[in-house]
Amino acid sequence: MRILFLGDIVGEPGRKAVIGRISSLKRELEVDFIIANGENSAAGRGITPKISIQLLRSGIAVLTTGDHIWDQKEIVEYLPTEPRLLRPLNYEEGTPGQGSVVLETAKGKVAVINAQGRTFMNPPLENPFTRVEDEVARLREEEDVKVVFVDFHAETTSESIAMGHHLDGKVSAVVGTHTHVQTADEKILPKGTAHLTDAGMCGPDHSILGRNVESVVWRFKTGMPTRFPVAKGQVRLCGVVVDVDEETGMARSIERYNELLDLGQ
Repeated sequence: MRILFLGDIVGEPGRKAVIGRISSLKRELEVDFIIANGENSAAGRGITPKISIQLLRSGIAVLTTGDHIWDQKEIVEYLPTEPRLLRPLNYEEGTPGQGSVVLETAKGKVAVINAQGRTFMNPPLENPFTRVEDEVARLREEEDVKVVFVDFHAETTSESIAMGHHLDGKVSAVVGTHTHVQTADEKILPKGTAHLTDAGMCGPDHSILGRNVESVVWRFKTGMPTRFPVAKGQVRLCGVVVDVDEETGMARSIERYNELLDLGQ
C-alpha cells in the first residue's frame, strides 16, 4: 500500500493547489491513500467546515491538524460530525473530535493518528508518547489494523525524532508537521517504521513559512506587532510517499515529495 502524506496546507494558495493537483498526484505517484495536514488552510490559521469538506471531496482520505485546530470557532461543533478530520489525540478526554480514525480501503484497513508535541508548544497537552502508544495498542486489539500512520505535530526536531524511535516497529510511519520546512532525513528505522522529521508545507514558495516575506522580516527587524498575510505567487507542494507492506504493517520505502507548481496551477 502506498500512502501520500502532504504537509501543512497554508491558506487559499495552498488549498487551491492541493485540490487542483490531488487527482493527478494520485495517478502519477500510484498512491492508494492520501492524508494531509489542514490546520493552516483557512487564511493561514485553522480550518473551517467548508474547507474541510472541499479538501475531503478532492480525494484526501484524512485531514490532520495541530495547535491551530481551534482558530476558527465554527470547527468546534463540526469536529464531532466528521471523523476524518482529526485533532491531536493528547487533548483531555471530552474534548470535541477525535485523534485517530480507521478507514477501510481496497488493500485493507488504515489507521491514522494525530498527536501534538509539548516542547515549545501551546497549549501544553497530555504526554503524546504514552497516549499514542496506548492508542496504537487499542487499535491493534479492537480494530485488528496493521497499517498505522502517525502525524506528529511538533516544534523541535529532537521530539519528532524521539517519537519516531519510540514507535519504531509499532506503527508504519511517523511523519512530523508544524515547522513548514521539509527535512531531508527520511529513513526506515531499525524495526521497520518509516520516519521523516517534518514533511514541510503546501503553500507559497516565496514566503516565510507561507507568510508575506516583508511583514515577517519587518517584525524581526523592529520587534513591533504586525499582521502576517499569506504570501502569493508560485506554490510548492511538500510531503512524503510511504510504501507499506499490508501484511506486516512495516514500511518498505519512504521518499520525499517536493514540487514547485507553475503559475496558474
